[in-house]
Amino acid sequence: MNKLYVGNLAWAASEDKLKELFSQYGKVHSASIITDRETGRSRGYGFVEMDNAEEALGALNGQDFEGRPLKISEATGRKERK
Repeated sequence: MNKLYVGNLAWAASEDKLKELFSQYGKVHSASIITDRETGRSRGYGFVEMDNAEEALGALNGQDFEGRPLKISEATGRKERK
């Protein structure tokens, strides 16, 4: 199982639609869209955990999703805060 970073999401994108999109390329274990703590509004990016992530990365990076081209890469660990 791999974790992908999914950027440039439309404000109206939902976790269900994101999961549906990626499920075409393998089993999706989770899909989450990061939201602002204060407003609850999408921050325009999220993460997808799935099997066969390499195929999804190759097929969906740059593809249009709800009017915006997706920017997908392998997720990296959080940077340490000082």
